[in-house]
Amino acid sequence: MPELPEVETIRRQLEHRVVGASIADAGAHWSDKFSPAVEVVGGEIMSAHRRGKYLLFDLDHGVPTELIVHLGMTGRLAVHDARDETDLTHPHLRAWWRFDDGRLFTFHDIRRFGRIHVVDAGRYGEIPTLYHLGPEPWDAAFTGRALAAFVKGSNRYLKTILLAQRAVAGIGNIYADEALWMAGINPANRRLSAQRADRLVETIRAALQSGLDHGGTTLRDYVDSDGETGANQHELFCYGRAGSPCHRCATELRSRVLDARTTTYCPRCQAR
Repeated sequence: MPELPEVETIRRQLEHRVVGASIADAGAHWSDKFSPAVEVVGGEIMSAHRRGKYLLFDLDHGVPTELIVHLGMTGRLAVHDARDETDLTHPHLRAWWRFDDGRLFTFHDIRRFGRIHVVDAGRYGEIPTLYHLGPEPWDAAFTGRALAAFVKGSNRYLKTILLAQRAVAGIGNIYADEALWMAGINPANRRLSAQRADRLVETIRAALQSGLDHGGTTLRDYVDSDGETGANQHELFCYGRAGSPCHRCATELRSRVLDARTTTYCPRCQAR
């Protein structure tokens, strides 16, 4: 599933292509996961931003409105030139928006885990996973002290807490493994000292920044809005490297399942 760096990469690519465009027509797959796409016809896209793993497009549509897209596991957004022959009957096309200049904005999703919402601006009550998101990783509110307090109030694995999106938004399996390895913290820990929490905040930001700097991580499905793969898979220290030597101590990395998520770690560097 695309995580913060992948979603932010797409947002940056789309921003200059869609902001200022007026939506003249739209269509969607019949499922209620995608059918809200048609509700924004007549609106103008005023801005494109991100919250966690969600893309949010602010619209002037009579009243301030937001078109919200979650890419799921295999979703892809792209803008096509007016001269392009885009197949609106493609089996993986879930939604499309025709701009008034003839360009087409499309959402393809092979596995159909993506989702589209249209809401009054800022009203996220019908989207609990967005409504309850924790702070962004670079927000001032995301501190070691806050993270340690969050962990203290829970009895879940530390990695599970990071993936739950309430302590911090945007982290998934890849960047959680990377950040925990960089911090030398075992993902199965249930407690976190203040000092280690400060370090983990730093490594979360560093792991995500690497993803941003390299256009995201492509392991199988992820491509950006230009159809290009990311390059961060070549920069990974830990994720997916079980059986390979640790880059820090040369111990063989191990893999285990924590709360149904495959997790890679170093038994020496990340000893409990």
